[in-house]
Amino acid sequence: MRGEHEVRDRTNVAPPIPPMAARIAQRVLVNYRVDPTVAQSLLPRGLRPQLIAGQAVAGICLIHLTAFRPAWFALEIGHRSRNAAHRIAVEWDTADGPATGVYIPRRHSSSRLARLAGGRVFPGTHLPAAVVFRTTDSDLTVDVGADDLRVHVAGRRGAGIPFRSRLFDTLEESSTFFRKDAVGWSPSRSGRLEGLRLSTDAWRVEPLVVTDLASTFFEALPAGSAEFDHALFMHDVPTRWSGVSTPAPSPRLLQD
Repeated sequence: MRGEHEVRDRTNVAPPIPPMAARIAQRVLVNYRVDPTVAQSLLPRGLRPQLIAGQAVAGICLIHLTAFRPAWFALEIGHRSRNAAHRIAVEWDTADGPATGVYIPRRHSSSRLARLAGGRVFPGTHLPAAVVFRTTDSDLTVDVGADDLRVHVAGRRGAGIPFRSRLFDTLEESSTFFRKDAVGWSPSRSGRLEGLRLSTDAWRVEPLVVTDLASTFFEALPAGSAEFDHALFMHDVPTRWSGVSTPAPSPRLLQD
């Protein structure tokens, strides 16, 4: 007999979107250690947090995309967008055993087109936000401003930057963990879960030393339940998104 949390109803999954392609001009993954009970309270029924050293793993994906387009379109006619997504590393039961991915309770975008077409043509439903990247060969700053959210990340990158984390011993361990979670679930416009898979043949990350960090999303969690762990930086990576038809549980209303 399948477990209580096993996914059972394919009708809870939104129809897959067309395959999309883009180039990741810049991507920052800001990662937190989160109390597992608090992380569970943010998840729909049927998903549970992945645990590393007894801690849930959550964070912010800040991404600057270029040449974002349906996969069959020519590269030069793609769209540019800058987006922010809050993520929680999750697992769920299937007939073949546990599967892993991320749950994305909130997506924000500076692109009007992405907001209008999100969940229809582009992946995910996006809320409006100003998302600003400022980068040099050695420094990076990203600011996100929205009615319901503020994020500020500043850091240093480049040769010789050390990797420090309490979740992972090495950069390679961290890279492997985040690469394996290629499937992301987020609420669609209809209230069902929409699944997307990110794939690339050019995955590569480098450490980012964070010098200043603020996030109203994580600061709103119970005191002491979320602590910054480490950050990763990616750039100039071609990628593709495709819809996922694997069953997923119905989302419930997220708690404030």
